[in-house]
Amino acid sequence: MATPKIQSVQKAFALLQAFRGPGEWVSNAELSRRTGLSEACAHRLMKTLEGIGAVVRDRRGCYRPGMVLATLSKDVAVGELIRSTSEELLGRLAGHLKGVVHVGVLHNGMVSYAAKFGEPVRVAVPSRVGAQQEAYCSALGKILLSGLAPQELDDFLDEGELIALTPQTITSPGSLRAELSAVRERGYAVDDREVVQTIACVGAPIRDPDGNVAAAISFADSAGNLCRDWEEDVSGQLIAAAGAISRKLFPVYERVTH
Repeated sequence: MATPKIQSVQKAFALLQAFRGPGEWVSNAELSRRTGLSEACAHRLMKTLEGIGAVVRDRRGCYRPGMVLATLSKDVAVGELIRSTSEELLGRLAGHLKGVVHVGVLHNGMVSYAAKFGEPVRVAVPSRVGAQQEAYCSALGKILLSGLAPQELDDFLDEGELIALTPQTITSPGSLRAELSAVRERGYAVDDREVVQTIACVGAPIRDPDGNVAAAISFADSAGNLCRDWEEDVSGQLIAAAGAISRKLFPVYERVTH
């Protein structure tokens, strides 16, 4: 006897296949038109797919592929997905902290800036979306490097010399390993004037349900503000925001981790 086909699964895959690209936002009505499903059926299935993180929904009610699919396909741009789904949250955080919040991902051993929110208040922050930065000296980069597997970190350190950008830049592989170990221990990273002499940053990880670092967020401000109280306050707010983003991108995140 042949195994019966589960029609709801087939319909769900039809909806996922209806997206024409990883960055396309599509309304429920348009998905219904593309698949031939009724709008009510498409709506029920899309809510289920959203519930497991296979798709995400924006404020207009449109959908696009989500982070769960990013673990299956490199075509889903993680940084851009975070930017588009967490714009309100990160913009509000930047306004509250009175500075600049970044989203970054690791690409070929470098930090790629996927998003930038807020305006510099106390110091100029010369970053731009799409630009890349050395990973070993930035708060974003330290977070992303701290999530690498041991062999991946070894490969990164074997690629070349760690060049000093300022007198504070870590240039010793051994010192960087110790720094990354401290980052894992405390759950956030600090850039103490290591990229730009006038800027200090704090970074926090955005994790998937398995605890892997998928991306990072950071806050940049004047190095003159760097002290223990500032560091603890900013890191606490970043960690809370990163957790909220994780739960939004991975709706199963909270169920799995708790």
